[in-house]
Amino acid sequence: MEKVSRIAYGILMTVAGIGHFKNEKGFTTIMPEIIPFKRGIVRLTGMIEVVFGLQLLTGRGVASVRKFLPAFLVAVFPANVNMLTHPKPINGKLLPKWLLVARLPLQGVLIAWARRLK
Repeated sequence: MEKVSRIAYGILMTVAGIGHFKNEKGFTTIMPEIIPFKRGIVRLTGMIEVVFGLQLLTGRGVASVRKFLPAFLVAVFPANVNMLTHPKPINGKLLPKWLLVARLPLQGVLIAWARRLK
């Protein structure tokens, strides 16, 4: 079961990371206005997510992912809050408020899951 959990999280991270490159504009839109270099940060966070995902999928570096992924998720949390407090269309559509609210505690679930990876 631990391997299934690790692989599922690896797929989630890899797909999310690739999404940063496929929808770069959408990701820059959700970032708080105060943050500079949005495109660079979107690309960097996408690369980090892909690296974490590949580490989980291969089973190499899982201990470092377990250590650093929670901090990464905390670092990107302001974008989730910004999406809720300053909704903007992504690809021409506003996400439903219930979904934006649900994303906030989901970060806690993802952090707890990351800490349990083996």
